[in-house]
Amino acid sequence: MRRISNLRWWIVGLICLGTIANYLARNSLGVLAPELKSTLSMSTQQYSYVVGAFQLAYTIGQPIAGAIVDRIGLRAGFAMFGIAWSLANMLHALAAGWLGLALFRGLLGLAESAAVPSGIKAIAEWFPARQRSVAVGWFNAGTSLGALIAPPVVVAVSLWADWRMAFVVTGAVGLLWAAAWYAFYRSPAMHPAITPDEAALIAADRPAAVAPSSARQIVKSGRFWALAVPRFLAEPAWQTFSFWIPLYLATERGMDLKQIALFAWLPFLAADLGGVFGGYLSPLLMNRFNLSLIPSRVTGVAIGAALMIAPGFIGLAGSPYLAIALFSIGGFAHQMISVLINTLSADVFTPQEIGTANGFIGQAGWTGGLLFSLLIGQLADVTGYAPLFAALSLFDVIGAVVLIACLPILSRPKESR
Repeated sequence: MRRISNLRWWIVGLICLGTIANYLARNSLGVLAPELKSTLSMSTQQYSYVVGAFQLAYTIGQPIAGAIVDRIGLRAGFAMFGIAWSLANMLHALAAGWLGLALFRGLLGLAESAAVPSGIKAIAEWFPARQRSVAVGWFNAGTSLGALIAPPVVVAVSLWADWRMAFVVTGAVGLLWAAAWYAFYRSPAMHPAITPDEAALIAADRPAAVAPSSARQIVKSGRFWALAVPRFLAEPAWQTFSFWIPLYLATERGMDLKQIALFAWLPFLAADLGGVFGGYLSPLLMNRFNLSLIPSRVTGVAIGAALMIAPGFIGLAGSPYLAIALFSIGGFAHQMISVLINTLSADVFTPQEIGTANGFIGQAGWTGGLLFSLLIGQLADVTGYAPLFAALSLFDVIGAVVLIACLPILSRPKESR
């Protein structure tokens, strides 16, 4: 195979494509929520249970999927999960009621739970520490790109055919990506297209091989809780944006499906920009203000938390367009936070244990998202969405405070954390 300069950035592009396929499938439900509620006679509470089935399965699945990928390797593991989430999404077309939809949604959650641990593991393997946040920023952009293209793609297919075909089409995209991943991915030590200079650059930054910590040791460590608590507090915002924006625009802002398709993608475009900006922010802070690696990540999280105050005022917005603008600021801010917390997990855990560790950290985040989605299902029709959006802002501020307080733990050598 011909040698490729800067092959690691092509690897990031491949991961990003997988994340786009993952989030295109995931966000199809949110786009179709107004139609599915009518067609399948679902209440808002029942819809929250469908969302909750995905979140519960994803929450349970992340550390398991991360451990499987650590055990069998990225090439086979990520491809296997890609095939599984694609088939699970296509099965949504068979749903005849909310219970069937919840069952298929749970299968999708189990399969998709491998995406972030696998992506972070690949970046830990392929990138030196100073470049990881930039790489995570571009990889993480796939989450927003998938969510961004979901409204126009899903609506176009549903208008052309029906909502069942929309699930089939968005699932099929993942099958194509899984084939490409298995064909082209290898570890740096095994990839035939890597140049000697790049192989040396990656090898020079890798720590000496050590026995990975067990799952129990990871969960008991201070470095785990320093990241798990902020992730628990931050994740409800992203899951609210992903699963509830279309329904909010339909029920409280009076938008129809075509209007949602025209505007619901904007917060995810802003999220893309925020994820990429968050990746570059850490090196910028290191170079301009002489911050060291870990404090530069934490400072970026604090800046993102300050920006997350904006979506707390969505309930006061006088028009749906102002509400979408505030959602967009929230999407930008949240992805800054997400990129930097995920990068921190690659900074403080070894490559041999990062899949498992990131899976447990993701599990903490998705526990928060699940609980908050169930809360929305119980309260949205009673109190409206305004106080719920305000709570999201407060969560991120508290998470940033916790992370700042834990900075000494994260900055200590790995063996003493």
